[in-house]
Amino acid sequence: VFSVMWSEHCSYKSSRIHLKRLPTTGERVIVPPGENAGVVDVGDGWCAAFKIESHNHPSFIEPFQGAATGVGGILRDIFTMGARPIAALNSLRFGALDDPKQGRRNRSLLAGVVAGIAHYGNAFGVPTVGGEVAFDDAYALNPLINAFALGLVRRDQIFFGKATGVGNPVLYVGAKTGRDGIHGATMASAEFDEEALEKRPTVQVGDPFLEKLLLEACLEAMRSGAVAGIQDMGAAGLTCSTCEMAARADTGIEVDLSMVPQRETGMTAYEMLLSESQERMLIVAHKGREREVADIFRKWDLDAVVIGQVRDGGRMRVTHNGEIVCDVPVKALTDEAPIYERPMKARYADVRSAALSSPRDPENVKAAKTDPTLTAEPAASVGGGTDIISPAPPTAPNLSAEPNHNEALLRLLSSPNLASKEWVYRQYDHMVRTNTAVLPGADAAVVRIKETRRALAIALDGNGRYCAVNPREGAKLIVAEAARNVVCVGAQPIAITNCLNFASPERPEVMWSFSEVIDGLTEACKAFNTPVVSGNVSFYNETEGRGVLPTPVIGMIGLIDDVKRVIQPGFKNPGDFIALLGATRDDLSISEYAVVVEGKSTEQLFNDGRVPALDLEAERAAQTACLRAAEAGLLRSAHDCSDGGLAVALSECCFSSLNREAFGADIDITGEDDIVTRLFSETPSRIIVSFDQSALGDIEEIVAAASCPMTLLGNVGSDRLRIESDGEEVIQLDVAEMESAWRSSLKDKLQAEAMAAGAE
Repeated sequence: VFSVMWSEHCSYKSSRIHLKRLPTTGERVIVPPGENAGVVDVGDGWCAAFKIESHNHPSFIEPFQGAATGVGGILRDIFTMGARPIAALNSLRFGALDDPKQGRRNRSLLAGVVAGIAHYGNAFGVPTVGGEVAFDDAYALNPLINAFALGLVRRDQIFFGKATGVGNPVLYVGAKTGRDGIHGATMASAEFDEEALEKRPTVQVGDPFLEKLLLEACLEAMRSGAVAGIQDMGAAGLTCSTCEMAARADTGIEVDLSMVPQRETGMTAYEMLLSESQERMLIVAHKGREREVADIFRKWDLDAVVIGQVRDGGRMRVTHNGEIVCDVPVKALTDEAPIYERPMKARYADVRSAALSSPRDPENVKAAKTDPTLTAEPAASVGGGTDIISPAPPTAPNLSAEPNHNEALLRLLSSPNLASKEWVYRQYDHMVRTNTAVLPGADAAVVRIKETRRALAIALDGNGRYCAVNPREGAKLIVAEAARNVVCVGAQPIAITNCLNFASPERPEVMWSFSEVIDGLTEACKAFNTPVVSGNVSFYNETEGRGVLPTPVIGMIGLIDDVKRVIQPGFKNPGDFIALLGATRDDLSISEYAVVVEGKSTEQLFNDGRVPALDLEAERAAQTACLRAAEAGLLRSAHDCSDGGLAVALSECCFSSLNREAFGADIDITGEDDIVTRLFSETPSRIIVSFDQSALGDIEEIVAAASCPMTLLGNVGSDRLRIESDGEEVIQLDVAEMESAWRSSLKDKLQAEAMAAGAE
């Protein structure tokens, strides 16, 4: 019991000291971190409960069930709060699909994970409305599977995971207990080795149909007024749920394992305490109303058994067949668990990137290296571990001496990180429950708040490459992009959840990166007034000494006062003006262009690259200008300009129409920077907007009031994207050709894999 509760996965012993620095309060915050999910006020008496969690380790061992139960677990966290889930999203990261050694395995992992997410979400009946999928060699041995869910609850109907009321009965409800998932939390608190695949028995097996019954039964029991507290049985199963409920209420708890419904014979007390069988809940009922609760669950054909009661004294007492098998102080397992202040050591590449405006300024390098709070080492351990720099990808063929920007753009559009993820999200039901207002593929998902005019926008964003080079600035950039994405659909950012994916915390350079990420998140969240209300830390994403890049994933939610004002990325009408909010700088050194077109190796990116500089004032100005223009009904479209730069973003605007009608554009990017910078730089704080020509004056006033630079780029056209500079044409492509490259690349790779798997 102590081992599992003091594990990294359950105790957060390495991260708690740093997480305290995050901003967690705000005028909309109803439930801050510490409960099953965070809750914020979204108006009209409604609240949004939301959270993101990782299921990285189980999904590597068993992709289908690992991903499926990740979805199930995050959904239970939401309805445990009394909220009905209305949206699910996911953030997925895998190794390179074309890697000569790991490519087949990476494609198989992706296919299995997507199938698992689709299986659980579709059967449960929650729409999977968006997310992100990214590829990098650093994730070949440690894929990252982060699941997000959001639900709605009336403000006066929120429930908590507290064992309140001494003498109140404790009920076990839901599925029977089996031996699946034993040691799951412990597995997630250590790095993998060559025997990782032998840990399949530690991966839980989910039943989405049973969870749907559990949802309805829980919500009905809550409405009855008979429930005093409720807690999901997740990591560490019955052990964690009992002591956490007691700790939150400052009470004790007693349970009798002999009463636990079991689906396997001969289970020991040890197995029952540590089982992570899915679709189970622990409920504290008001005394005398336990039969009422049990009858509700039995009506839904679910087990419901009184297994104990709330006690005073602050102890967790467990019996089995009349014998006491555990009797320990609750606080010793929870609040008094060890808290580590692990040693930290800055990586040389990160120190240099953080200290320098120019990455090759020797004086600044010297100053950074002599800072007594920092130690330096070569950049050979970007993710953490003994061999973390991934093998360099095959160098891309050189373009002709005269750069062929048409070819470069097509290669970017068909590269895995930028290509359409339609093959993924087409497997998800994104329309069930009829709340979905913006389909997958836009800057952010949008779901209606029924019975009101309001809607919620949701975006998931991460960038391990940025955080590997400069974790603090990288974290700020991720928060800024997530906020920008919800603004691009017409929403005001209001709060975030985060999933912090890192390698082993026992490595000082990993802990330094983690601390820097926390500081970056803190600064950005304060700047955008988006408090952190929930989250998850996933350490030990490391196999055989090779760890993932520092990868914080941000789940941002935004509020739209009128769902009719939703904006989408696709151009709408020929002749509309196209403009760029924000300014472009030279931010190419670790861009997709550097990887895909210039063929830079991972080592080159981390040794020579620098992250784009984020000006928080400029970011706020661009977001304010876009949001005010959207609220005034002046914009036809808005799209974040980020990965791949301006040329890629313009291309996406051309073929992102709601009705699949493609539009071209005639663009002039004449300027002082070199043409590659203007086309492909990844400068943040930029948004492409289109609007009727008659709205130009009003938009110029809004932009000026926000102190945001705006450049008129051109007009929406017919069927070609044409970009010129200084009177010379630099790109001219049929929209159909671009769209084909963008839509078919990932699909072709993965359909071929699926067919090969089927043939076997």
